[in-house]
Amino acid sequence: MTWTANSCFVTLAILFLWRGEEVAQACSCFPAHPQEAFCLSDVVIRGKVVGVQEVDAGNDINGNPIKRIKYDIEQIKMFKGPSYDIDAIYTDPSPSMCGVTLENNGKEYLITGKLNDDGTMHITLCDFIEPWDDLSETQKTQRYEMGCGCKITSASPPAWSAARPSACGRTG
Repeated sequence: MTWTANSCFVTLAILFLWRGEEVAQACSCFPAHPQEAFCLSDVVIRGKVVGVQEVDAGNDINGNPIKRIKYDIEQIKMFKGPSYDIDAIYTDPSPSMCGVTLENNGKEYLITGKLNDDGTMHITLCDFIEPWDDLSETQKTQRYEMGCGCKITSASPPAWSAARPSACGRTG
């Protein structure tokens, strides 16, 4: 390699490694069983999107603006959560940052998420979010709350029942 090509390669490698921390911040999580999602969530609602907008959420440590997607929600039913209705849900703007895309077409969803300190609801790709019509009858009747005392495992019943009395098998 010539000196110019070698120098260019080294410079690009240094720049990539220096900015690699931003590239490496991708979303990943193990899909939760619906019961685990219910039990670990602060809020579980049935609702539909009635509006969408991008909003400012302050600045990061470098002074760059932080954007969020705000979904205006018509809450149909609260299964778990605060005593007030959820009228908006916030998420990150892109799936690579765990942001969720919901359709604004009248489709109803079962949505699990976290409650922020300011009382707003935040959702990520790691939460259990499904179109209402795609849910099983058990999921629709929300019988999961009765099983929050057990830990879901993927082992077959003899293995989990003998190992831990608080373990439950992973089923629909």
